[in-house]
Amino acid sequence: MSRPSETSVSPATATGGVDWRAVFAFPNPVNEYAARITAGLVVLLAVATLLTGFGWGLAIIAAGFWLRVLFGPRISPLALLSVKVLAPRLGRPKLVPGPPKRFAQGIGAAVSTAAAVLFFAGLAPAAWVLLAVLIAAASLEAFAGFCLGCAIFGFLQRRGMIPEDVCEACNNISLRQL
Repeated sequence: MSRPSETSVSPATATGGVDWRAVFAFPNPVNEYAARITAGLVVLLAVATLLTGFGWGLAIIAAGFWLRVLFGPRISPLALLSVKVLAPRLGRPKLVPGPPKRFAQGIGAAVSTAAAVLFFAGLAPAAWVLLAVLIAAASLEAFAGFCLGCAIFGFLQRRGMIPEDVCEACNNISLRQL
C-alpha cells in the first residue's frame, strides 16, 4: 500500500469533492499537428457556414471553441477527431506549449461568439465580417503554422500582462521541445 504522499489523489477527490482543476485542464504541451488540423477543420466549417449563410453554424463554431478552451480536446468533436484520429497518422507529435494555444482558443471563442450574437441580433453583415477574420486567423494556423493567438500571447507576456510562470517554456528556450 502506498503512503498518502505517493498517491495522485487530490485533496478535493480524497474528500469526495470534484477536482475542478482536472475538469478544466488543458494539455501542456500540445501536439502542434493536432492544433493545426483542428484549425483546418474550423476553416472548413466556417467557410461552409459563410457560403451557406447558415447562422446556426456560427453557434456550432462558437460552441466548439468554448469546449476546447474550457476542457481542452477531451469533448470537442473537432479536437477529438484531430487528436485521436488524424494527427497520429502524421507520425511523431511536434510538441509546443499549451497556454498560448488555450489563449488562441479563447480568442476564437470570443470572436465566434460575437459573430453568433451579431447574426441573431439581425446584424448578419457584421457577423460575416467577424467570421472572415476567424477564417483568416485559422487559415494562418492550419496552412502556414502561424498561430496569431499565440503571437498575441507572447506579445502580452513580454509586456508583463501575462505572468511569466503561466508559460515558462515560452520564456525559456531550453524548456521548449523540438
